[in-house]
Amino acid sequence: MLLVGAAVLLGACGSSSPKRTQSSSTSASPSAPALGYEGIPLEQGSQLAPPSTTGTGTVDGIQCGPTEQLAYHVHAHLAVYVNGQPRALPAGVGIPGALVQQTQDGPVVGQGQCFYWLHTHTSDGVIHIESPTQRIYTLGNFFDEWHQPLSESQVGPDSGKVTAFLNGKPWTKTPRDIPLEGHFVVQLDVGSPAPPYQAVSFDNTQL
Repeated sequence: MLLVGAAVLLGACGSSSPKRTQSSSTSASPSAPALGYEGIPLEQGSQLAPPSTTGTGTVDGIQCGPTEQLAYHVHAHLAVYVNGQPRALPAGVGIPGALVQQTQDGPVVGQGQCFYWLHTHTSDGVIHIESPTQRIYTLGNFFDEWHQPLSESQVGPDSGKVTAFLNGKPWTKTPRDIPLEGHFVVQLDVGSPAPPYQAVSFDNTQL
């Protein structure tokens, strides 16, 4: 399998030297989630679904190419809770054949068979939107790339009533239509109990 690398992964994705408010060593409290290399806390819980379900064909007009597209480059965040328990968005979604490297900052993916315009490099919930043209992509596009279901009653393999938040406000339409724009924060609660919205800040990052 031909593996291609991200264009200087840590620099191209705007996260080469994230400003950290805590570290995974002695300065962090025992209960605080460890920060990933992007400066966002790594998500807790088992992964929502394996990243390997990502295919290689064109999906919703989104192609999987040999390099990352940086003409339009923004980042959004997704958190998922199932019956009150967190699920992690895994590294390598949108990167078929992802080569996961285990680092002191958690799992990092910098190589794969190709790169979709929406993808994840680590398990911090950050979705990279890296497109050859500016357009509004949706959470449905991301899940379609991933070949995982998304609806008002299902998120990946988990079923139940889906309560959605966008930037702290309830989202009353289908979660598939949630836009993924710069620093947008999305939370999906599947089933019950449905935890309240958990804010995520990009302030101390270079994303």
